[in-house]
Amino acid sequence: MNRDMAVPSMGRETDNSTTTAAPTDVAMAVLTPGEFELFAEIGRPRRVEAGQVLFRRGELGTTMFVIARGAIVLDFGDDLVTKRLGVREFFGELGLLIGDHARSADAIAATDGLLVELRHEEFQRLVDRDPSLVSYFLRRAIMRVVLNEQSLIRRLRRRNQDLEAALDSLYATTHQLNQTEELIRTDDLTGLYNRRGLTLHLQESRTVGMPDTMGLILIDCDRFKQVNDDHGHLVGDRVLQSVANILRSVAGPEDIACRLGGDEFCLLVAASTRQDVMRFADFIVSTVHGLLLIPQSPPTICPVSVGACLVSAKHEWNDWYAHADGALYQAKRLGGNRVHWQDAELTSA
Repeated sequence: MNRDMAVPSMGRETDNSTTTAAPTDVAMAVLTPGEFELFAEIGRPRRVEAGQVLFRRGELGTTMFVIARGAIVLDFGDDLVTKRLGVREFFGELGLLIGDHARSADAIAATDGLLVELRHEEFQRLVDRDPSLVSYFLRRAIMRVVLNEQSLIRRLRRRNQDLEAALDSLYATTHQLNQTEELIRTDDLTGLYNRRGLTLHLQESRTVGMPDTMGLILIDCDRFKQVNDDHGHLVGDRVLQSVANILRSVAGPEDIACRLGGDEFCLLVAASTRQDVMRFADFIVSTVHGLLLIPQSPPTICPVSVGACLVSAKHEWNDWYAHADGALYQAKRLGGNRVHWQDAELTSA
């Protein structure tokens, strides 16, 4: 045996110990003194320097290595365990036994050292020289592969469990954020959009592109203060909920019903003509009229005044509101309990 290959047969140096592998795996990776002596005699010596890369993960290989001096680090990537191999430990055996096997790790020299490199022809000479010794080595090598695969499966299973837990947590957090966002946008009493929700909706619509023309309907409850004074705020709340239900029933999937505050509501509808908008406004007023004909004690609805108009995407909400509020004012001035249409051309407020 080459003098450079000589290594102590008793124990390994502390800095050459495997620090991250399981004990059984370590035992399987170490050659006996007799095995090492034969492998060193038949194999080719190869000096390495610290930091030198022997092969990369995914590269095809046909050689096996035994460490005579120094240490080698095997990096399996991702968050898998890194292994540090020392004297008389071997690696890359599947490349030798299978041929053109894709390496499962990066092999990097941790220190200056000396390796024994075995290719197919050297391994065949080992078989011819001592078949029983090689047979014992192969059984251990196969056991090592099985143990490594089982360990990998366990690690991957744990990673999948961790990933599932992370996804569950992310889903729960997203659901919670969606609920919070919905609460921010929604009026507690009626379930309609509140003013903030309407503002956010308009911002989002402008980002993706809104129709050039829409209909805006403002609704205000007539003599609502008297309902609160005569019957209390709980009855007043039920009246507001009844108005909200009417708006909800008439609103289509592209329409937005909103409680602006107090007893004032609005309905923003997809429409391009006066007739389109008035169909919504007339339905609201006629539905209220029908409910008022039903004897109520205490009341569940009250008369409403409605202002309706067309609005342009070229203008802002304040312009729209001023235009529709002018129509609502006229409906109130005429006694309420009616719709008033604003025909004037919209100009910036």
